[in-house]
This record gives sequence, structure tokens and C-alpha cells, in this order.
Amino acid sequence: MKDTLQPYLIDSEPYYRATGLEVDLFESAYARRLPIILKGPTGCGKTRFLEHMAWRLRKPLVTVACNEDLSASDLVGRYLLDPSGTVWHDGPLTLAVRHGAICYLDEVVEARADTTVVIHPLADDRRILPIDRRAERVRAHRDFQLVMSYNPGYQRASKDLKISTRQRFVSLDFHYPEATMEAEIVMRESGIDRETAQKLVGIAQQSRALRGHGVDEGISTRMVVRAAMLIADGMAAHAACRIAMTRPVSDDAEVLSALDGFVDAFFGP
Repeated sequence: MKDTLQPYLIDSEPYYRATGLEVDLFESAYARRLPIILKGPTGCGKTRFLEHMAWRLRKPLVTVACNEDLSASDLVGRYLLDPSGTVWHDGPLTLAVRHGAICYLDEVVEARADTTVVIHPLADDRRILPIDRRAERVRAHRDFQLVMSYNPGYQRASKDLKISTRQRFVSLDFHYPEATMEAEIVMRESGIDRETAQKLVGIAQQSRALRGHGVDEGISTRMVVRAAMLIADGMAAHAACRIAMTRPVSDDAEVLSALDGFVDAFFGP
């Protein structure tokens, strides 16, 4: 392993509880270095899954949190001034392509449109990265793999992935775990007792039923784990649910009243 990628290796196993065949499917796709899209709601475990797979495969993981200001140059690289003059600096995508890492573009549709132009030739049989500013075409290292994630239910039509992009990838669907498994995950991640974990999961599941009725996204597994951590540290259940689960979901008074009602139903008024 080159020193360049050493900081991107994951030393200890990230906890991930498989809900289906996603581990085997990912390993098969990686064996062929097929690019992958991880689709699913916010906080359902997509990023944790990929961290687990990078550790399992013993491959470095370069992660890019995409946002509306992220440009192709942020991914590929740019010339910068330093004491020796103008020097080219590889971006995270170029780093992964040159040296053979898994590159993870998290919530890729949030990035600017020019980013998809860059990834297209990497996501088909060419496996090349054009760097126009250097008149260079970088052929992907044999260990390079491109992985993207996005939440198809949350995106505006103007920000959805184009068909020309989708068809270059294989796709794995992720959902929130069923109640028993989700409670076990919450217990494992937070150290909370089973009864409290089950109550928190019950609140989250009821909130997800409000999607489309004033709620864009229900309470995620990640949010449940955070509430459980606070309770395990001694915070009152109602307060933990308020700051970690209900208030981050909405600012609408009627929606918050309904969510608070779910908390009262499980933990008492």
C-alpha cells in the first residue's frame, strides 16, 4: 500500500448489521470493479455499509461529501500557488483513480452538474479520468472503484440523477431495518437497554408514516441512535427525543405536535 493512501485505510471494523444480500452483492460488483449507486433514505446506513465494505476488502476509502458548491475542479484538482510556484494538486477523485482507492461521492446529486461529466468516462468501460487543465487522461488503477449515494425520495426533479448517469452504475437499495433489527442496532451502537431501544424505534417508525404529510423524511436510524446515546448518558427520554429526533425533522408546529404525541405514547406524557 502506497503511503499516499495510508490515511484512507480503515483500521478497525465499522459495525454494520446486514439486512439482506448487500454484502455479497457489493463484493461481486467490486470483483469486476463495477461502479455502484447506494440508494436509500437519509441515515439508513449507506455510509456505514460502505465503510464496513472498505474495511472488509482492505481497501482505502476516499469520501467526498457533495454539496451545491462542489465543482468538477474540487473533485479532479487545480493549480495552486506555493513557495516553489504554481503546482498542480490532485483532488480526491484523481487521488483515488491514480492510486487505487474506493471513491465515495456521498449525496452526489447535491453537487454541481459539471461533476457528472467528469465521472461518466470513469463509470463505463473506458475507466479514464480526463484532466483538461493538464491535457492528461488518467487511466484508473486496477483497484479503483467509484461509489455514489443518493436519496431518490428526497430529491427535486431538477436534481435527480440523469438516465445517462444511472445506466453506468449497478444499484443497491437500502431501507430502514425492520423494528426488531433496528432496535438491536440501536442497542449495539448506544449501549441502551432493549426496552428503551424498542420505544425509540417505535417513535421513529410512526414518524416515517408521516412522509408526504408535512414530513419530507421521518426519523432515521442515525437519529434514534443519537437519542439513545443521550439517554444512556443520563438525559431524560423526552429531552433526548426532542433534541435528537423530533426537532431536527420539522419546524412545522402541527408536525411537531404529532411527533411529540408519539413520544408521549411510548414514554408517557
